[in-house]
Amino acid sequence: MEKKDYYEVLGVGKNATLDEIKSAYRRMAMKHHPDRNPGNAEAEEMFKTAAEAYEVLGDPDKRAKYDRFGFDGLRGSGYNPGFNDISDIFSHFQDVFSGGMFDSFFGGGGGGRRSGRRRGVGEPGSDIKIKMPLTLGEIALGTTKKVRISAYETCDACSGTGSKDGSGYQICPTCNGAGEIRQVTRTFLGQIVNIATCPTCGGSGQIIKDKCSKCGGEGRIDAEKQVEIEIPPGVEENQYIVLEGKGHAGKRGGRHGDLIVIFEEKKHPFFQRNGNDIIYQLKIPFTLAVLGGEIEIPTINSSKVINIASGTQPNEQIVIENEGIPYLNSKKKVGNLIVIVNVIVPKKVNSQEKELLKELANSENFTTDAKSKKSKDIFNKVKDALF
Repeated sequence: MEKKDYYEVLGVGKNATLDEIKSAYRRMAMKHHPDRNPGNAEAEEMFKTAAEAYEVLGDPDKRAKYDRFGFDGLRGSGYNPGFNDISDIFSHFQDVFSGGMFDSFFGGGGGGRRSGRRRGVGEPGSDIKIKMPLTLGEIALGTTKKVRISAYETCDACSGTGSKDGSGYQICPTCNGAGEIRQVTRTFLGQIVNIATCPTCGGSGQIIKDKCSKCGGEGRIDAEKQVEIEIPPGVEENQYIVLEGKGHAGKRGGRHGDLIVIFEEKKHPFFQRNGNDIIYQLKIPFTLAVLGGEIEIPTINSSKVINIASGTQPNEQIVIENEGIPYLNSKKKVGNLIVIVNVIVPKKVNSQEKELLKELANSENFTTDAKSKKSKDIFNKVKDALF
């Protein structure tokens, strides 16, 4: 079966930093963790695939080989990616699975294979996605945006515990603290045991003694908050950044989700973007095209005087280097401003202008090929051959 691109597996771009790759892997591992998906073969396979992708993209040397040669580059270096055993993943990425959210939700370290969440720890908050429209100037220079978003925030009355006056928790009477319930069905082949998360405590094994009156025991409330977003120069339409911990607060002390900011590019009134280059359609009178001269044009940052060469033709391009869009994550590489010359022909002329144009039309440099002796000779030969 054809392997899936590692960047696509983790849901990151090829310019992603090591921290972004690690964060993406943690989210994937969290989603497909065997303890959260007991008996789900598809989730277990995704868990293994995500670990395989992180093992390559999380290593600068392996990542460089993969970026250049793909899977063939990895095989050529003697590396054989893939995990057959879940426990091998836990031991291999101990730095990822030990501490932080994995300890909180799966009982600590990679060896914890128990179902359900750790006692007294709430559910993680969900992510928030927003779209961020940007002007071409903001994309070229980079910018900082402040946005207000509606999100669940930790309840200040109970500090996120969900319990009133610190009354705390008690063992769930439905599951007796196990966090799960078992249903046994007898068949002629034997007993079938179905294990499910306890509906009363949600898998924590505990329930709140006395719920907080402000949040109703959730440990979070509806709120509005301001988030500052730093946007680097050179971003493109549909690229995104992930701000960890800026999403919804989790229930009863669960970690915050992430804020995912997706970029949109506003249409510019006279510039058109082509990758990192900018295209500008310049309209000039035909007299300037014939005689040549200087003309001032706008740039993203200000304006610039350029020279129009004598005899410039319609649709001719003038390239102004380093006046385009900077390349993402590059301090030096910048695109160009490409000026496309459009020669404007006036629709109306007065009598004096008409006489001058007639005089020019009969001069040598303004005589078209259709009026030249050579063109007439060719035309006559073609006519004789046809008729």
